[in-house]
Amino acid sequence: MRTPPSPKPRGLTRRHAWLPCAMAIPLLLSGCDRKPVATDAATSVIAQPVKAFDGAVASRFPGEVHARYEAPLSFRVAGQLMARYVDPGEQVKQGQPLAQLDPSDANKQLAAGKAALESAEHRLLFATQQRDRDDAQFKQDLISQLQWQQTQDNYASALAARDQAKQQYELAQNQSRYTTLVADHDGVITSRLAEVGQVLPAGQAVFGFAQSGEREVYIDVPESRIEDIAIGQPATVTLPALPGRSFTARVHEAAPAADARSRTYLVKLAIDHPNTALALGMTAKVALQANDPPGAEATIPATALFHQGGHPAVWIVRSDDSKLVLRPVTVARYGERDVLIANGLKPGERIVMQGVHTVSAGEKVVPIAPPHAEDAPQ
Repeated sequence: MRTPPSPKPRGLTRRHAWLPCAMAIPLLLSGCDRKPVATDAATSVIAQPVKAFDGAVASRFPGEVHARYEAPLSFRVAGQLMARYVDPGEQVKQGQPLAQLDPSDANKQLAAGKAALESAEHRLLFATQQRDRDDAQFKQDLISQLQWQQTQDNYASALAARDQAKQQYELAQNQSRYTTLVADHDGVITSRLAEVGQVLPAGQAVFGFAQSGEREVYIDVPESRIEDIAIGQPATVTLPALPGRSFTARVHEAAPAADARSRTYLVKLAIDHPNTALALGMTAKVALQANDPPGAEATIPATALFHQGGHPAVWIVRSDDSKLVLRPVTVARYGERDVLIANGLKPGERIVMQGVHTVSAGEKVVPIAPPHAEDAPQ
């Protein structure tokens, strides 16, 4: 018995077989009208014109304002601290009493020295009178030469004893005066280092003291930059606490050895014309002038430098077609953030400032400004 043929799907007849092909034709036609993908689209890069070198800044460091002369104040003699007359932050004048030791022992030594001096002066007076009498009698041959020589010896001994007693008395006077600590210059008390009732040895600090007048700025220079520092090197100092004001300064001292912990060198700059607005401890920003070699042309950010086979180069944005070309340059000096170019660049040429390792020669670019103002070339 034959199996009957399978029934055709409902809805599919011979006259509807052309529909799938008819539906595909518009899709093919629409694909023919689609534009090809652009292959020469420009890339955005951070690029800025090169600025001519003006010899301005070699490096920048944070700093702190100090007095030119800072030293702890202490008594020259030992004793018990009985009183303090000033506190930290007070302005003091030269000769003003600052603190007092117990003076009782010093007063006793002074009284003993005075008594010893009076006794020595009395003996000298007697020896002088005896000498004068024996001189007259010796001239008349009334006494022997031996007696006259003994009188001269007694006088010389009395004179020396008086001089010694006088020196001891003056020393006792100084010891008594040293029990009062006085300011040797005008200035400000910066710290208190001893308490009332404390027994102090001679020379132990009682106050921190900073003299008025000259001001300095201390900066810490890393090992890699200390060779760029020279005595007399000019600098510009600005302070966040004094906006809109700047001070000129010069390097006058550089530490011969690095700090054992921070491995930085302490450099001191003397401010040329300080004033009372420069308070101790203020935070400062120091811009050191460079000791630049002759023939410097331009400064660029360190991020703009590219190395081609070990040789420095920069990416130039051509002005005619905005395409990149790599140009070798000669570096005169490497800075902390900037590089000084001796030749190879001209002021006004636009170069890639950042992302130099992500571009290629001949690439078309669109120069844009840095997203942050501090990233712009100074």
